[in-house]
Amino acid sequence: MRRRQRGESPMKTDLTRRQALLLLAQAAGSSAVAFQAARAFGFAADPGEAQPVQLRPLGERKRSVIILGAGISGLVSAYELQRAGYDVTLFEASGRLGGRNLTVRHGDVIDEAGNRQTCRFDDQPHLYFNAGPARIPAVHTGIMHYCRALGVEMELFSNHNKNCFTQDDDAFGGKPMRIREVEADARGFMAELLAKTLPGAGLDQPFDAQDLERLRAFLKSYGDLDHNYRYRGSARAGYAAGGALEPGVIRDPLAFRELLRTTFTTGPLNWRDMPWPDHGAMNFAEGEDQAPAMLTPRGGMDQIVQGFARALHCDIRLGAHVQRVTLGEDGVDIDYRQDGELRSARGDYCLNCIPTHLMTGIANNFPVDYNWALGTAQPGKMFKIGLQASERFWEAEGIYAGISWTRQDITQIWYPQQGIFARKGIVLGAYAWDPAIIDRFAPLDHTQRLAKALAEGERVHPHGYTRYMENGVSICWHRMNHMMGCNSHWSAEGLERGYPILSQPAGRHYMMGDQLSLLSGWQEGAVRSAWRALEDIERREHAAAV
Repeated sequence: MRRRQRGESPMKTDLTRRQALLLLAQAAGSSAVAFQAARAFGFAADPGEAQPVQLRPLGERKRSVIILGAGISGLVSAYELQRAGYDVTLFEASGRLGGRNLTVRHGDVIDEAGNRQTCRFDDQPHLYFNAGPARIPAVHTGIMHYCRALGVEMELFSNHNKNCFTQDDDAFGGKPMRIREVEADARGFMAELLAKTLPGAGLDQPFDAQDLERLRAFLKSYGDLDHNYRYRGSARAGYAAGGALEPGVIRDPLAFRELLRTTFTTGPLNWRDMPWPDHGAMNFAEGEDQAPAMLTPRGGMDQIVQGFARALHCDIRLGAHVQRVTLGEDGVDIDYRQDGELRSARGDYCLNCIPTHLMTGIANNFPVDYNWALGTAQPGKMFKIGLQASERFWEAEGIYAGISWTRQDITQIWYPQQGIFARKGIVLGAYAWDPAIIDRFAPLDHTQRLAKALAEGERVHPHGYTRYMENGVSICWHRMNHMMGCNSHWSAEGLERGYPILSQPAGRHYMMGDQLSLLSGWQEGAVRSAWRALEDIERREHAAAV
């Protein structure tokens, strides 16, 4: 390669570095290439950290707040308001706190309409199942703030483990393959193809000599290519033999055409916008909110709820079903039914995290456009199964935590990070978010759901998956009483017109929850929406005090 002489201007072409990054991302099927190259070019930036809401103490003033719903946004609001001296009353229709933050243990009841279950897991501390949220991204600094403040002990969550499996009936004869094999070979072949294009077709013209040399070095390292920029296999895929007392023997690479057949390697990065099997699970853990390392509370996600419960000393009313919400000039009235009696309450403010699709059926005097906006968000669907295994057979296969993928309806199998080396463990035997898949699970009774999940799990672990499973629970969130849905889905019109309306108060009434955020389905969305409502109350109170 000719090097630029001193004083010579860099070569100029039509291809910019920005275009090069796009080509890299498209060629590799992964944002990792583009992101690493962007860092090399100095383009990447780190996200900022959220700042908790700051409420000034009320002092001698008296203010009352009614909170409807004891999900994370309701608990955050109650916690912050009572610290500032507000009189808080928390109303919850179900018999527990936490909303979709639900950890299932021995004896717990799954309150699903038409499919009520009692958990039969053994009564052991490590045998639990996070039926709702199970992991927290490092960038979700709002919910992380409360984990710190409440003393919730955290541990690492393995969102991506290269020793787990990917299974696709259309590739490799349906045989489950280690993720490390598929990823190493797919990226090796793609790096080789891209490296081969650099010397010809004028593609070396856009960069100066140093840029091109750096790019070649990057591709060689990224794809583990030889000195001729050929991919001949990699230790990243695991050794075929040796590696301890004798030199490791590199595995023969998987067939490139088979790698292109499996949906594990194909599809857009943003899996939330494209249901499986089209999103490409190989890129799953590279999105901002799925990237390792992730965290989870030690002992179950509901440790966050228990932390709030210990800190709250406000009036909490469980089994309270809201019947009417009435806006007044200087407050909000609610009518609710509890223990068979119709009762009422009044607050200077009302914070409401009742799901919007349920709120449309509750009597109110909201403005017309506000009521219209409530109907623009549709309830999402999520489905999970938790299975108790008599033996931790996955550990014998070298899997300690992490996620396996399959094109079967169960979509994912999660292996627990808690209880390593114990005899038994709780496996997440199905996690589906594609509505079409969930509609195949939902009509089944619990026994039929488990049978389907076990049969499909056998495709991933063909050596006795079913015989290890002792019992299990299933949860279909759009059929759970008091929820009847999961993360909210907004139509284009709803996001453009309805979302801004509901993000503002109607009088002294505020809608909130992860449903009123762009992080629907995440606890961080619930925290941020609560902060937004509390900041507006603070603004009002500060203005009144001044």
